Amino acid sequence: MEARLLSAILGIAMVQVQTTVQDLDLQKITGFWQEVGVASNQNLALKTPKRLEALFLTWSGDQLTVRAAYSSSGSCETENIVGSGTDVSGKFVFPGNREIHVIDTDYKHYAILQLSLRWQGKDFHVLKYFTRSFQDEDGPGFWRFRELTTDTGLYLVARHGRCTKLLKEELI
Repeated sequence: MEARLLSAILGIAMVQVQTTVQDLDLQKITGFWQEVGVASNQNLALKTPKRLEALFLTWSGDQLTVRAAYSSSGSCETENIVGSGTDVSGKFVFPGNREIHVIDTDYKHYAILQLSLRWQGKDFHVLKYFTRSFQDEDGPGFWRFRELTTDTGLYLVARHGRCTKLLKEELI
């Protein structure tokens, strides 16, 4: 179960990025985001049976709630995860030694997130590119994502999936 969760959330990747958003506006980052790209130096990121399609972020008090929509064997699954902010702008910690770090965003069109997990004594990282809509998938955020991942395997996985649409319409 833990290995499945690891592969689903992170795509089992090893990506380290040393940049961050200064003074993240938490109200602007909330809302719907669909996954468009994944950076990984391992093929396992593409082989996970449970594929993340979209996120819906909400902020309340000092907690970030992530509602994730996954496609798994043709059906849709959701997961709600509640985390809290840290003293680093844009970095949030979640149960199970998981972190989300907002690397870059323009709030309106794209967000680049680093997802991290410590599992079995090892740190796993994946860089993910999200957009508010598929019309934005090759905009300025895409070029920033490419810049950050030039030395890493790059997998663009744009999907106009059913789970994404259901989450956006808040039906799941």
